[in-house]
Amino acid sequence: MKKLMIAALLFTSLAADAQNVMKKEADGTYVVNSTTLAQDVEGYAGTTPVEVYIKKNKIVKVEALKSQETPKYNAKVKKQMLPKYEGMNVKSGKVQDVDAVTGATFTSKAMHENVCRAVDYYHKNK
Repeated sequence: MKKLMIAALLFTSLAADAQNVMKKEADGTYVVNSTTLAQDVEGYAGTTPVEVYIKKNKIVKVEALKSQETPKYNAKVKKQMLPKYEGMNVKSGKVQDVDAVTGATFTSKAMHENVCRAVDYYHKNK
């Protein structure tokens, strides 16, 4: 009986995590949250989660979520790098390389990896 209860709790937990990772909005846009997908990906000061908005296999936008990165460098990446993903086709499940922001290399690379993992998750689970 205990094993059955543990299995049920584990399944419920996994289902809840899946709901927190990707949701579909009324207009057909998928929103993928990389928080749990990229827990091992760190920028200069910690994890750098993002939300990737995808509609019709194209990235609509990428939003940086709360992180411990230095605000100055985080702002540079948000302004200079994340908009470059807009309009990018993700039909293959891959993301093109985007140039890192000078002076914020660790943050740039970490956010790029978060975008890649979010797109991969979308491609496998839509």
